[in-house]
Amino acid sequence: QVQLAESGGGLVQAGGSLRLSCVASGTIFSVNNMGWYRQAPGNERELVATITGRNSLKYLDSVKGRFTLSRDNTKNTVWLQMNNLKPEDTAVYYCNANVRRDYWSRGFDYWGQGTQVTVSS
Repeated sequence: QVQLAESGGGLVQAGGSLRLSCVASGTIFSVNNMGWYRQAPGNERELVATITGRNSLKYLDSVKGRFTLSRDNTKNTVWLQMNNLKPEDTAVYYCNANVRRDYWSRGFDYWGQGTQVTVSS
């Protein structure tokens, strides 16, 4: 089995910063893409940022220049540094990882339980 452990959410004022962490553990042969999605009440889940195994990055347009995603492949860990936070960033943030559990398997998507980020105005 594969588990994703998230940390770093919380309450912050507009303009502040938070750093989210996600560690993948369990039966892992390799990790392909890792990243963060978010879901605000009444909205669909959306991609915030993702990074491939070769460190190719993709960001949601509204967070470009404010959020930075980084990765340590040796630790199966990603960090999302969120600066200049805005009230519209308020959501539950979910870690996602596409994991191969052995050499013969394709990658499967795994999700964390979610961490709340609340930005007050």
